[in-house]
Amino acid sequence: MVGRQSACSVNLSLLVLALLGCSSGSDTANVQGPFNWDELVGATPRPSPIQSFQTRDGSTLSYRSYGEPSAIDLILIHGSGSDSVYLGSLATRISSSGVARVWTPDVRGHGSSPERRGDIDYIDQLEDDLADLSALIRSMSPRGALVIGGHSSGGGLAIRLAGGSYGCMADGYLLLAPFLQYDAPPVRPNAGGWAMPKISRIILLNILNGMGIRRFNDLTAIEFALTPSHRPGNETLSYSYRLMMGFNPRNYVSDLQALVKPTLVLVGTDDESFYADEFPVVFDAFAPHAHVELISGVTHLGLTIEAEIAPLIVEWLERSVL
Repeated sequence: MVGRQSACSVNLSLLVLALLGCSSGSDTANVQGPFNWDELVGATPRPSPIQSFQTRDGSTLSYRSYGEPSAIDLILIHGSGSDSVYLGSLATRISSSGVARVWTPDVRGHGSSPERRGDIDYIDQLEDDLADLSALIRSMSPRGALVIGGHSSGGGLAIRLAGGSYGCMADGYLLLAPFLQYDAPPVRPNAGGWAMPKISRIILLNILNGMGIRRFNDLTAIEFALTPSHRPGNETLSYSYRLMMGFNPRNYVSDLQALVKPTLVLVGTDDESFYADEFPVVFDAFAPHAHVELISGVTHLGLTIEAEIAPLIVEWLERSVL
């Protein structure tokens, strides 16, 4: 027995040494990602003022709200590497219809002044944060409908929420080019060049987490190729393992199967990170009630600023959620 324990200890030590040594770093100073960030220049109005709410662990997180109290409250979650500012145009257009009030939180680890940029305390913390924000919204609008939505990784977090313990919280889901999983059929290799995962490190961390060892989950697991000329200072260029895992579906198949509430999926045909025509196939297989619509000529970022998007969302909210 002692010999077996010693062997396990040696194997674990070797695994940890490999973990610390592999994928130690990469240079993101001169990367050129796949997106045309100039699309957002001039298209995003002045965002609503930052407000804050307190989470169950005593932390203070930021959000913005657009519009007046309405029959529907829509939480719209931003994608990886950014914050809620770029969603201001879409949130303004949706809320101006009067159909929904829109809330755009800065996901923990993001925004202008996070406690720890690119990191969270535990893998499921983002879901708990959304539940706390939802409770605040429910206290203001106890009879209203609540829709959880997101763009890119934000859509992936909405899907994760549906498949977890808070699945009954939302009355509908709005998914804008949602990230499903690195090996899901719609996802281009490395999300079209946007994401640079540390594969060896992720594999080793998966093994350690399977053994119940989580002390290394703060290590960087993925970096993002944000064009240097479009780094305003509030970007988040890398994620810890626990943030990366918590921002995406646990398993896209089982989480999609949990999407039993009304669901709208919008994807641009010119999306640089995803193969748009794969989305109808995947959702038809695992969430057949979802309405999937491909928007001709629209890019990944364009999905948040093109004028034709908001009317599609408003019409769906009126038809399927009210």
